[in-house]
Amino acid sequence: MREYLRKQLSTYIWVAIGCIIMSASINTFFIPHNLLSGGVSGLAMIIYFLTTFPLGVTSILLNIPLFYLAYRYIDTNYCLSGIFGMIVFSLALDATSFLKNAQVMDDIFLSCIYGGLFSGIGASMLYRVNAHSGGTDILGGIVNKYYGLNVATVGFGFNCMLMLIAASLFGLKPAMYTLISMFITSVVANKFTEGFDYKKSIMIISAEPENIATGITKELGRGVTYLFGEGAYTKQNRKVIFVVVKLRQVSLVKAIVTQTDPHAF
Repeated sequence: MREYLRKQLSTYIWVAIGCIIMSASINTFFIPHNLLSGGVSGLAMIIYFLTTFPLGVTSILLNIPLFYLAYRYIDTNYCLSGIFGMIVFSLALDATSFLKNAQVMDDIFLSCIYGGLFSGIGASMLYRVNAHSGGTDILGGIVNKYYGLNVATVGFGFNCMLMLIAASLFGLKPAMYTLISMFITSVVANKFTEGFDYKKSIMIISAEPENIATGITKELGRGVTYLFGEGAYTKQNRKVIFVVVKLRQVSLVKAIVTQTDPHAF
């Protein structure tokens, strides 16, 4: 029970930090230059630009029917898991609204870059703990469940609609910069969610599989798996070495293989 509570507390903390970073990024970099974020928050920003109605309040109002749909058509747990993120994000949007007057960045291009960067970092914190803050994630989940469309595809379609609205209201230039920031947000969120510790899977065919496997295990500390194959031409049974290593270890694997069996493939 204690471990469960600790895990839940950790999840809430990461969600809160991520939501604060995203909201601060919106107010610092996007609002001063009429740029939009993606999803429902982007729609809330359009309403804000037209009416100056508080962003956080608008975000909550727009999310209420979406969470009802999540409760009705997805499941209760999915609905409840996003309520905390939605509330914190909405409150943080208004709590950090003073940042829009700070004039941190007067260059629109740098604003779209840094806004996308910090928004992506904030979003990745939610993704890493399997959380969400409502918005188009709910729409994507419903469409995916009943029509099989990818969640990302639904989000992309919604953002394209936002781009058209932004271009008609604020001109083509801010809309194009918004597109750049959305791309950066998506790339950064994916990178930080998946991590930067890239790995490579390697298959080695050799007459000395045991010696190569021993060298990899001892020198790199990596586990090795034997796959059993048969030569199509020779009809000989052979052990095929399969190993997954970090990117920086690929050259070391090659060195071990070359020293042990120069004719290995």
